[in-house]
Amino acid sequence: MFLEEYDVIVVGAGHAGSEASASAAQMGASTLLVTMNLATIGQMSCNPAMGGIAKGQIVREIDALGGLSGIVSDKSAIQFKMLNKSKGPAMWSPRTQNDRMRFAEEWRLQLEAIPTLDFYQEMVSGLVVENGKVTGVKTSLGLTIRAKSVVLTNGTFLNGLIHIGEKQFGGGRAGERNSTGITEQLIDLGFEAGRMKTGTPPRVDGRSLDYSKMSVQPGDIEVSKFSYTDRSSKLSRQRDCHMTYTSPLVHDLLREGFDRSPMFNGRIQSIGPRYCPSIEDKIDRFADKDRHQMFIEPEGWDTVEVYVNGFSTSLPEDVQFKALRSVVGFEKVKFFRPGYAIEYDYFPPTQLKHTLETKLVENLYFAGQINGTTGYEEAASQGLMAGINAVRKIREAEAFILRRDDAYIGVLIDDLITKGTEEPYRMFTSRAEYRTLLRQDNADLRLTSVAYDLGMVGEDRLKKVERKQEETDKMLQFLRNTSFDYKEMNVLLEEKKSAAVIQNDKFFKVFSRPQLDLEDIRRFDEVEKYIHKQNLDEDILEQVEVQVKYSGYIEKEKDNADKLNRLEDIKIPPNFDFSHIQSISIEARQKLKAVQPVTISQASRISGVNPSDISVLLVHMGR
Repeated sequence: MFLEEYDVIVVGAGHAGSEASASAAQMGASTLLVTMNLATIGQMSCNPAMGGIAKGQIVREIDALGGLSGIVSDKSAIQFKMLNKSKGPAMWSPRTQNDRMRFAEEWRLQLEAIPTLDFYQEMVSGLVVENGKVTGVKTSLGLTIRAKSVVLTNGTFLNGLIHIGEKQFGGGRAGERNSTGITEQLIDLGFEAGRMKTGTPPRVDGRSLDYSKMSVQPGDIEVSKFSYTDRSSKLSRQRDCHMTYTSPLVHDLLREGFDRSPMFNGRIQSIGPRYCPSIEDKIDRFADKDRHQMFIEPEGWDTVEVYVNGFSTSLPEDVQFKALRSVVGFEKVKFFRPGYAIEYDYFPPTQLKHTLETKLVENLYFAGQINGTTGYEEAASQGLMAGINAVRKIREAEAFILRRDDAYIGVLIDDLITKGTEEPYRMFTSRAEYRTLLRQDNADLRLTSVAYDLGMVGEDRLKKVERKQEETDKMLQFLRNTSFDYKEMNVLLEEKKSAAVIQNDKFFKVFSRPQLDLEDIRRFDEVEKYIHKQNLDEDILEQVEVQVKYSGYIEKEKDNADKLNRLEDIKIPPNFDFSHIQSISIEARQKLKAVQPVTISQASRISGVNPSDISVLLVHMGR
């Protein structure tokens, strides 16, 4: 039934498992993807959308590294939006609304097209661990499948418990059983485990809604896409979303069920996502608000099923229904299924290395919600990194680790490994101190050459990115070297209500003014002729504009990153005994011993480790 020994076995086929198996197999490793249900590969368990604030940057980074999430998202998209366009480019974040069924189908087709990837449907009930190293998995049928490495991406399935009001039952998500056995074995092996909670709103029949009472939320007129490749295309048509609001009446009706809510009667003890609270949590925490937004999102091109974003709940189904019927536009609503909360096991990620390999068991990797994160994009990026590193480890190649100034993925993993998390971790632009460098528009420039070295992308794609970089640099140089006529420029500046110039100067200097954009500069013959002669596409022109406008900020962040990265070069010996350094605080010694940082830079980011502690460590490292 199976190979005698696989290079990599991936357990679970959600977003993390799909990317992990795809990356390992694309690198030529013999890979087996084991899941409890092959019909739900890549399923969107919650909202039918990809990307958003900071998450869109992650999808672009996955694509630049050779992952498949961007391609799958583009191929199944029904709407595209670039969020935060009113702010600077560091905040721009792409987002797609997706056809849920086609998203899962596209993931299945993409994975089946990889020759070195095998599939098997069954529950993995345990691991085979020999002499501190994982050597395979055991299934519920009693089969043992051998492997050189294993990636666990169990999502919300580990001892998953679903709550709807006072009712509770085991399950990994609606309609699917949970996974048992793995948590207990990992605890026996010495791992620390915890419980987290997440939730989802009701799904309703779109035919029963009155959209005329809601405000329309259309997609962008100028449509873009996630993938830098030609394997997907931009949307030629889009579906609208809609927005409505709760009300004081809705809140009162929901409060009637609070005594039957597992959130408030003590049935749920675990912590849920801070930035995606349930509707009952919103009412309780923000009692001064008399209404909350609800985004009505279609589940696909053809289905009538609708996702009620902003109404996540675990209240009894009768309370959910009664309250929703009091929302404007929902007066005749029909349910497809009620909302619910789910509790599941996770393992604090400080037990991992930056490669996502566990510290306790060699060649065992964790990725996704098992590490305490929330969100498709966060999970997918971890799966990608775990798959790559699993292959590199068995090939005795250098570990692949992204720094905080390399990618949002680097920020995500460093935060998890160094700081840990006691609540579901979600990525935001504010978490990245170098977000001006980590923009959605330059992910290909940052990461494609790295992906080529890893064997994740081909030479054609590398050459395309090299041309983009070369043409961007050449046009920037053209703007620095080419002068404008100040009289002609002042006509434009007066029109734009910007201060006049008194002499001829370089285009680069005046273009950096916030009042001017690329279309203004293209009114000058010299600029337009250059663009036409070089046959520059929109991606290059966008890159030029961003780099002109933000050149000062970009250089400053690069300089700050370079200074901090010098600390990355100062390695801490493996198994270094921090308890013997009496000159640092007790808290710092405890935190350092628990995390076991590999560099001084990582040590400096641990909560509870102060600059004075770092100074003492530097002395011990001979600096």
